Amino acid sequence: MKKLFCLMLAVLMLMLCVSCGAGKKDRLAEIKERGYIEITTEPYFAPYEFIDPSKTGDEQFVGMDIEIAKVIADKLGVELKIVPLDFTPLLAAIADGKYDLAISAIAYSPDRAESMNLSNVYLASDTGYGFLCRAEDKDKYNSIESLKDAVVITQSGSVQEALYNSDVKECKEFKRVINMTDGYLAVAEGKADVCICSIASADIYAEANGGLTTTSFRFDIDPNMNGEVIAAPPEGTDTLIAEVNKIIEELNKEGKIQAWFDEYTEYAAKLGV
Repeated sequence: MKKLFCLMLAVLMLMLCVSCGAGKKDRLAEIKERGYIEITTEPYFAPYEFIDPSKTGDEQFVGMDIEIAKVIADKLGVELKIVPLDFTPLLAAIADGKYDLAISAIAYSPDRAESMNLSNVYLASDTGYGFLCRAEDKDKYNSIESLKDAVVITQSGSVQEALYNSDVKECKEFKRVINMTDGYLAVAEGKADVCICSIASADIYAEANGGLTTTSFRFDIDPNMNGEVIAAPPEGTDTLIAEVNKIIEELNKEGKIQAWFDEYTEYAAKLGV
């Protein structure tokens, strides 16, 4: 009986191991098998991804990141399905493996590297992170200390929020919004004084809409954070990220990513976003 019991236990353990192995199937193989890739994005951050209200369906989502997503799907030989989400749920969904990739101007951070599989940087920037304020306050907010009597706002779950938590010791009030555009609007409408922001994106918004400006202050950050990466679930995605990195390298060699950035900067300005 003991031998029989041990044999049955061994068979059961083998079945469990096979089952676990099947559950960790390679994500790239799954994508090719099903014939489509699900890529999530937060479409409120021009020129990376934003909405053209004159279009409908997936066609309404435009921007540099959307062009990259199209190329990835094309290179893998599958259909592209775009899933719009707010930024914080987007990060949680990728960490939980609900979607294949997230392409949404995601900056590298050590915390994200622990919970997701991150690609190489596909667009580097030296503009960094700083403050956006109303034009008349440009010379008022040029240091951390200058925020003491200011209402400060930024996007929930973003690198900008992490910078607030680590660097800003005191302000009049701190507010979070679900997307950066709402932060810019809050400053424009006088509901906040300063938005902690990506300077590259904020400059585009300020130029298109007027009355706003970025200041000379910049946060001191890890150089790796001055660039965007593509995120994948943490398990079973090594081959997928390897393919993504090959595509990024090809696109940058051809100058396409920078060209799309310039193209959609102009596009967003015409739409006022």
